[in-house]
Formats: sequence, structure tokens, C-alpha cells
Amino acid sequence: MRPEIYLFGDSITETSFCEGGWGASLAHHFSRTVDVVLRGYSGYNTRWGLKVIGKVFPEVSRGGGAPLAVTVFFGANDACLPDRCSAFLHVPIHEYKQNLRSIVSFLKKRWPTTLVLLITPPPIDEEGRLRNPYSENPLGLPERTNEAAGAYAKACVDVARECGSPVVDIWKKMQNISDWQRICLSDGLHLTQSGNKIVFEEVVARLREEGLSLETLPVDLPQIAEIDPNDPLKSFS
Repeated sequence: MRPEIYLFGDSITETSFCEGGWGASLAHHFSRTVDVVLRGYSGYNTRWGLKVIGKVFPEVSRGGGAPLAVTVFFGANDACLPDRCSAFLHVPIHEYKQNLRSIVSFLKKRWPTTLVLLITPPPIDEEGRLRNPYSENPLGLPERTNEAAGAYAKACVDVARECGSPVVDIWKKMQNISDWQRICLSDGLHLTQSGNKIVFEEVVARLREEGLSLETLPVDLPQIAEIDPNDPLKSFS
């Protein structure tokens, strides 16, 4: 069986296998070496993710062994403001940090050799959120702000440092791009193809830094260039 990389997170992970999505790009990138397995749950926060993690990751993985890596991509819903229209998704930042620690601890205890890669929530375009509401918004105020998302992104980076895990700071990375609100985000929160490309490239770079790359991972069967045209079947013995 091929080794696996699991993607665990909220809607930004769930939709990552859409056309141009970062998960689909990751699966294509590792198409001969790794199975990329999607475990994204729209609307979930770290509180809910921690509640279901034992069901999401049973003791024996699909391939029978420890996955190579798990990405943990939560925070966009935790950072909803507690007095706005999506308040039921809000998780206080101190609990968010503890939930992340617990998720990392669970994964490392279950699979000590597995790399756990944290990803911060993305930046928020508040005008985009007002133009694209997910529910009734009687206050006429965005349910998320970029300031709040930044605080949760910093908390995610801090937890990664505490746990000795690599991290992708998407909140900071995307805002280095001019007009990031339009280029990276489709509705003020979710990612455009350009935004997905940034996540994909950053995840691949972090995995490579941790020794997981096309150069270090073996393919599971002979490639066409390795097959003797005069005696093809001997390559499979």
C-alpha cells in the first residue's frame, strides 16, 4: 500500500479537491508516491474537530500503517465573533489554542512518526463577507474580521512552536500579495484558485523541509522509463 497524507480541517479543506484546489493539487503532485486522503468538514471548529477526531482517525489507518503526515487546518470558524450572526461557531482563543494542542497530541500519540503540519486560518476580507453572507445578518456587520483572524493565526503559530510542529502561516503569506482580497479569496473567506495555489505551494515547501518530497519518496511500481521494451514483464518480477 502507498503511504498516506491526511488533510484534516474545515470547509477550506473540504473544498480542497475542487478544480484547482490545494488538496487536488497535492494529490496530483504526489500521484505516484502518496495517497492524499481528504477529511474536511464544512463549518467545523477545533472544538468539534477534537470531539470527532477518534472517529476521523481510527487506530488503524486505511493503509494499515501510520500516515506520513496530517495537515491540521482550523481557525476560520473558531474566529467568528461571539456577538455576530455566526456566534455558534466561535471558540475563545485560549480554548482554540488548547484544542490545537490536544489535536496535535492525539495524532502524535497515535502515530509517533507522523508529521503534523498546522495551517493558520486565512485573512478575511470583511467587505467580501458582507457581500456573500452565509446566513441572515440583521446587524449588517461581518461575522468575521481580519483582525480576529490574525489573532487566531498568531495563536496557531504559537502552538506549532510549542509542539515542535511545522506551520504554514497563510494569514501572513496571502497579505503579502497586492489586492489579496480579490486575488486570494472568493467570498471574503474561501479561496480562489490563486489562493489555493498559495496553500499548495506552501504545504509542499514545508513537507520538503521535513524530508517529504518527490526526491525522497519512492514510487510504488516501475516507471515507464525503467521498463525494458524487449522484455517488459521482467520489470515486474
